[in-house]
Order: sequence, then C-alpha cells, then structure tokens
Amino acid sequence: MTEAVSEPVGANLSPWQTYRRLIGLASPYSGLLWLAGLGMVIEAVAGAGFTWLMGPIVNETFITKNTGVSLLLPLAIVGLFLARGFAGYLTDYSMAKSGRGIARDLRVTVLGKYLRLPGLRFDVEPVPSMLMRLGSDSDQVAQAAIDAMKVMVQQSLQVIAMLGVMLWTSWQVTIAILVLAPPLAWVMDKVGRRYRRISHRIQESGGSLMQSADQALSNHNEVKIYGAQQAELERYTTLANTHLKLSLKVESTRGISSALVQLMGAIGLAVLLFLAGREAVAGRLNAGGFVVLMTSMIAIIPALKQLTNVQGMLQRGVASAERLFSVLDAPDEADTGTLPLERTQGLLEFRNISARYPGQPRPALEDISFTARPGTVTAIVGRSGSGKSTLIKLIPRFYEPEAGIILLDGHPLQDYRLADLRRQIALVGQQVMLFDGTVAANVAYGELQQAPPEALEHAVQGANAMEFVEELPAGLDEPIGTKGGRLSGGQRQRLAIARAMLKDAPLLILDEATAALDNESERLVQNALQKLMPDRTTLVIAHRLSTIEHADQVLVLDQGRLVEQGTHSELLARGGLYAHLHQMQFREGENG
Repeated sequence: MTEAVSEPVGANLSPWQTYRRLIGLASPYSGLLWLAGLGMVIEAVAGAGFTWLMGPIVNETFITKNTGVSLLLPLAIVGLFLARGFAGYLTDYSMAKSGRGIARDLRVTVLGKYLRLPGLRFDVEPVPSMLMRLGSDSDQVAQAAIDAMKVMVQQSLQVIAMLGVMLWTSWQVTIAILVLAPPLAWVMDKVGRRYRRISHRIQESGGSLMQSADQALSNHNEVKIYGAQQAELERYTTLANTHLKLSLKVESTRGISSALVQLMGAIGLAVLLFLAGREAVAGRLNAGGFVVLMTSMIAIIPALKQLTNVQGMLQRGVASAERLFSVLDAPDEADTGTLPLERTQGLLEFRNISARYPGQPRPALEDISFTARPGTVTAIVGRSGSGKSTLIKLIPRFYEPEAGIILLDGHPLQDYRLADLRRQIALVGQQVMLFDGTVAANVAYGELQQAPPEALEHAVQGANAMEFVEELPAGLDEPIGTKGGRLSGGQRQRLAIARAMLKDAPLLILDEATAALDNESERLVQNALQKLMPDRTTLVIAHRLSTIEHADQVLVLDQGRLVEQGTHSELLARGGLYAHLHQMQFREGENG
C-alpha cells in the first residue's frame, strides 16, 4: 500500500505549544470565558476585601472599642460574600459550559476525522484505542483547557489579591516573605515534568486495558470453549497492575508536592511571625495589620497547593491533547480527483497491480492484471491469505496500490472524486455491519435515507427478507438491536443484500457472502444474490467453489499472485490449483 501512517505533526510540539493549541479550541466560547474571567476577578477582589476588613475589625472593635462601626463592618462582610457567591456561580457555570462544549466539539471532530482516514489506519490502531481517544482523552483535554485554566486563573488571582493586601499593609514584611517564591517555582516545575512523563504512559495503559477487556468480552464464547478465562484474566490483571502503579506514581507526586508546598507555607508563616513581631516592636505594625498579614498568608497557602495539584490535571490533558492532535494532524484519504461520475458503465481493469502492507517484506498482491466487463461475474478464489480481500479493497480505494493502475471506464480510479466512485459500488460482506436502529433504517442507510417507501419494500422483498420482516411486531419499523443482534446470521445477510439492492450500484462486490450460513439460509441468500447480480459488474470472493460454477471468469490467487484464470470448466480441465481446491471441497462435502 502506498499510504502509511505518517509521523503526526502534533507529536513534535512542545507541551507549551500543545497547550496554546489546546486553548485555541476554546475560541468559540470566548464570550463565556470573558464572563467567567470577570467572575473570578470579582471573587478575588471580594476575598481581598474581606481580608483587608480584618484590620479595621480588630483595631476598631477590640482595640479602640468603636461602637459606631460595629454594625457597618458585619454588613460589609455580608455584602462581600454575596458578591463573591454570585461571581462564583457565574464562573463555575460559564467554565463548565465551555469545558463540556469543548469535549463535545472534540468528540465530533475526532470521529469525523477517523471516518476520513485511510483504511490502513484501522489496521494499525485498534478500535478500543480509538474509543479511548473519543472518550476519556476528550474529557481530559476539556479539563486541561478549561478546568485547569479555571483553577490556575482563580487561584493565581487569589494569590495576587492577597499579596496586594499584604503589600498595602506592610511592604517590608511582604517582600521578605517573597524570597520563598523561587524555590516554590522550582518545585512546581519539577512536579510538572514528572506529571507529563507519567501521563503519557497512563493514557497508553488505559487504552491497553480497554483493548484487553474488549477482546475478552467480544470473544467470550471462544474464551469459555477453550478454557481461557484464567489466561485472559491474568493478562488483564497484569495490565491493571501496571495502570495501578502509574496511578500511584501520580498520587505520590501529588502528595509529595502538596507536602512541600505546605512546608514552605509553614516556613513563610514562621518568617511572617518573626518579622511582624519586629515591625510591631518598632511601631510600624498594629494588631489589625498583623491579623491582615496572617489571614492573607493563610489564604495563600491552599491557593498555592491547588496550583501545584492542578499540574496533574494539566499534564494529563496535554498528554491526551497530543494523542488527539496526532489523529487530527494525520493526512486524510487522498481525494484529488476532479472527474465527475454519475453512473459508471462498469468496465473495470486491473493493470499490473501490486500492493504491500507497511512493514511487510512480501507483497500482498503482485503484478495482478485482469478485466471485469459490465454484466459479468468475476469470481476470486484462493487459499486463506492469498490476497483476495486486499484485491477488492483496492476498488473503493480503501487501500492504494504500490504499483500498477486500476481503470474504471478507461480512467484511473484516482481521477474520480472519492464520493462519486464509492456511489458506484455496493458491498455485501461475510461480516454484515448493521446498526442499532430499525429494519428500514438499516436498509435505507446513509445516502439511501431519501429512498421512497415502495423502493425500500421492493428491495426487502427482492432480498427474500420480507418473509421474516413481516413476522416482526413492527415490521420494517422493528428495532434490530446492537449490530443486528436480534436477527439470525441469514436474516442479517439478507438485510445487507436488500441494502445493496436499494443502492442499485453498477459495481457489486460480494465478499464470501454465504460462507458462514447454514444450507437453508444459504439457499435464500443465493436466490437473492441471483436477483441482484444481473446487469452489473460483479466480483465475488468465493469460499464454496460450487457457488461460482456459472461465473464468467474465475481468478485463482496464490500468495498474492494470479496463478490461473478462466471459466469453471476450463480450470477444472487444466488440473491446476483450482482443480485441486475443488477436489478437496468435493471430498469434504462427501465426508460431511
């Protein structure tokens, strides 16, 4: 394949650049954020005002015993706390709405990006990892962009406001205490670096946990049959233990940093007591001023502690943002074609096609050439791993060839717009993909939603699905459950055929559409396929060779090469690989 999962742009950004880009996601919510900022300023000013009032309260009430202000000061305190409460609500609501909005926007944007990525992306990144990015990573990013910013701004304003009060009360004492700022900044920097290192590993560990659980639960039948419950549990336990150790490292870092900040705060208080005593003796500081300094210092310590603890939230968010940006920065599927395509005639030509998966020494396909003409059936057979599925995935350009060219109506596939090309193709696979919705919604899916009711019913009838749909309580409007879980395999397959019939595309790809069905279901599905195939260019990956006896041509693949080509009877007469495969199946059928 020529496409490769390239090194994402986001992986080369520094944490600060990542955070700046992260803040850019908040631009649609700038009005709310300014409102929250105003609320934080009011909160900080109200808090500083209350602390400043401690001076007059002590001096006027307990020193000079001035009864004239005994009513005014309590009223002032009530007014300050009313203002602070209103401002706090304004801040919390505005920040919450912004943060949740960013998480919603990210989920939608990243899912949209995944749906535009090349097919190879889905081969190298498991779906649980994608779900991790859409879920917890998006939440962590919202926390970093908004919740962490709220704590940083709110507590920074609190510290600045309290320092302002302290400077106003006694600038000499305040400046002496500020010598503790450099060691405090050093501690916060070290904590941030450690959080960042661990956060990346925690996110990857969480993805591995989800993937392990998904494999065990999705394949629970095989797990039970082969007695693998203990093995799967041990594997999950090992991953869970790794995740636990990383989480404990984060908590350990948080605990040590909080203890250091509180220790520095205690040292600051001790220095304050010493210096304030000297200032009081010198007559430059009264009792009220001392209480103001103490109250301010006590208010600063928890604010500094929160600023240290927010490092964890911030670094987890930055790590998650880097994971999300690596998706958003990945190149989309190549779609540079400009040639319009209303409805193809269906002439499909493979010319010397080779394809290789990244990192694989041997090509998946090598020098494949054939022509599939309109109104004909081309069967593709071969042992498992011979390249059959890879070949058909090149037609809708899920993958790109390494060499050679594929022509449709005489033009390279790359010349057409990707959406136009895919409108020409209907696909019915062995693993039918149905969605949690009604029968009608699953048949009239995607661009087929506007199909008239009579066309929908005709497609369901033609696919031999109406006989079981009519028995459902709500008929076409009956919900079929997640992945069509309320239907049998044959019923799901017939709905997929009905979807293909409704699309009425000139190119039809059948990927072992009857391989996993019982005889009765296979008969009904084969009958439906016979109605679907005429007047189209049909490519069939065949598991049971008896189902392709009437194909116009059979392509026999072996280890990625086209080793035989001809009709069913011609290939049997030739006595090669096809005849050998046919003979093996014939014997299996007799023994069965």
